[in-house]
Amino acid sequence: MGVSTAKQLTFNIAQKISMKEKIGYATGDLACNFIYQTVSSYLLFFYTDVFGISAAAAGFMFLIVRFLDAVMDPIIGIFVDKTNTKYGRFRPYLLYGAFPFAIVAILCFTTPGFSGTGKLVYAYITYILLSITYSTVNVPYSALTAAITKDNKEIVSLTSVRMLFSNGGGMIVSFGVPFLAALFTQATGKTGTGWQITMSIMGILGAILLIVSFLSTKERVQISEAESKVSFKDIFSQLRVNRPLVLVCVFFILNFGVNSIINSVGIYYVTYNVARPDLVKWYGLLGTLPALILMPLIPVMYKFMGKKKLLFLSLFLKFIGLVGLFLIPSSMVAGVFTARIIQALGTITCGGFVWALIPETIDYGEYKTGKRASGVVYALVNFFFKFGMAIGGIVPGLILANFGYVAKHAQTATALHGILITLTVIPAVFVAIELFAIYFYNFDEKEHKRVLAELAARG
Repeated sequence: MGVSTAKQLTFNIAQKISMKEKIGYATGDLACNFIYQTVSSYLLFFYTDVFGISAAAAGFMFLIVRFLDAVMDPIIGIFVDKTNTKYGRFRPYLLYGAFPFAIVAILCFTTPGFSGTGKLVYAYITYILLSITYSTVNVPYSALTAAITKDNKEIVSLTSVRMLFSNGGGMIVSFGVPFLAALFTQATGKTGTGWQITMSIMGILGAILLIVSFLSTKERVQISEAESKVSFKDIFSQLRVNRPLVLVCVFFILNFGVNSIINSVGIYYVTYNVARPDLVKWYGLLGTLPALILMPLIPVMYKFMGKKKLLFLSLFLKFIGLVGLFLIPSSMVAGVFTARIIQALGTITCGGFVWALIPETIDYGEYKTGKRASGVVYALVNFFFKFGMAIGGIVPGLILANFGYVAKHAQTATALHGILITLTVIPAVFVAIELFAIYFYNFDEKEHKRVLAELAARG
């Protein structure tokens, strides 16, 4: 290897990123989670128990909207990869998409006085717009990781800080949104207004933080004109030759589909099965609080355990927690909360680390195709992420409807059993499939370094 090539490799691989920039980048995920986590955890409940849409209609809408959203992601990814501005390829979307994203989110939690059909049409329109604006911000935000650095250790560190802030946002949402919604509902005397004010606060804070993320980051990894010439066919090229990416996509569709089910059904479980609606915010808090301890430790765990063992351990904890929730009587609040913490430990660790795998699949895709299609790769991941969420969105609504769930009423034993099955058994099956899929991910640290060396040798 020549001197210039060695310098190129050193620049690409061993580049340190300041903690200030890592925190600045992470504020973007804090922003997205102020809005996304609110939607993921409470929109179904808002539609059924506040806006007045049936559980079956809301569940079917979640499937349709999230499927359309998933289809849009690869198209957005292609546009992102073709972007070339004075601010870079990815950062401009944070600046210009921040406030449209917030405004549409507020509209989603607004209750105009329409008829039954009018309500459903309004919900479809606003939810579709929210999904599009979210993708327009989140696809380039996620792809920005691979433009900040190629150093895999720095990527794990950067992602860990990002996930710490992401889970911090989830924690604020889990505890703060029910608290604020109840507070403003009591102050105004209107449940719909209480939720609208709450979402307005979360949306505006989110928009401001996205702009902070834009101002705090720098795109260092530059690509040649040839590498930037991506097209729709590159989506299929990546799926054909990029095996690590395919397996990451499998992780995303299963993992975040499960998380979507768990998040959206938790409020029903605590409200009706545990019969303690006052504990909803605490149940939500326990689902995110472990992140404060776990996220800083992920780089250390990765160093000593490696990818496969870390993923296996986290998914196993998630599985055990779900089994515990199924077996422990809902009247045993302490036992329920203990199982919730165990499930959260696994969910947070796996959810945080799996994002760190994406940049290395971009490197592998560049190695195989000659194109560094960051936007396309992240768009593909987001496609499967949202397809998983689509499954996770329709499953709760349809199962609750089939088990006889009726909003704002005491539930039958059958309906309560349906809530429990949806929260525990169905997610546990998907987690078991994830545990099996781990064994096929063979893109280890040694192979990744070889790929980076080859890319550097190509100049």
